[in-house]
Amino acid sequence: MPTELDIEQHRVVQHAAKSVLAQLEQLITANDTERTIAEKAQLLLAEQGYTETWYYNCPALVLLGSRSCVSISGKNYEPRDEPVGISNLVTIDLSPLKGDCWGDCARSFAIENGKVTKTPSLLEFKNGIGFLNQMHKQMLRLVRPQTTFGDLFDWANMRIRQSGFVNLDYRGNVGHSIATDRDQRQFIEAENDALLIDVPFFSFEPFVRLKGGTWGFKHEGIFYFNQKGELEEL
Repeated sequence: MPTELDIEQHRVVQHAAKSVLAQLEQLITANDTERTIAEKAQLLLAEQGYTETWYYNCPALVLLGSRSCVSISGKNYEPRDEPVGISNLVTIDLSPLKGDCWGDCARSFAIENGKVTKTPSLLEFKNGIGFLNQMHKQMLRLVRPQTTFGDLFDWANMRIRQSGFVNLDYRGNVGHSIATDRDQRQFIEAENDALLIDVPFFSFEPFVRLKGGTWGFKHEGIFYFNQKGELEEL
């Protein structure tokens, strides 16, 4: 369970990631590409004092269009130059670092008429984004101090399957602990009997596609147990 100081320090970094994602909603245009969006994200992070990342050398992992369903490690990621165009889905995953504190936040943005919309008309956009929003709310209500990484993995994948979606993550997991060493992360994966409460923070980041669908959706936040043993989001 994290201390109040730990919570505040990590919240500041995570807030920076959320702030940049909110700004990018207004800045993405039809002429943008993965490369230009990643450059905008890095510039916005740097303006807030975040010039380092814990995720290899990948402070902003951007996927869109033909790559929206691709699951790739930041270790191997190279942004491409496919344009956003009039209709698309853009997923941005940010991983700023300040000292020993990580941020880790991802959102998928529906593009219609060449700009981000929060009220898409395309049913697949509505269903994908809506499902992940609902899943995060359900997870907050269901996870308890006795919940293990494996329990959360089982629940998430059951929920994904029952709702007609497919887990796209290349590892098959749906999140990981927030650590100080990238290689020491514990993953929300099958048969991991470690308790979630035994790590200070963990990310929850299901990456899904509707069965038979075109687009891959991701929504990520960081969570922790407060002094009452209740789960909260940074």
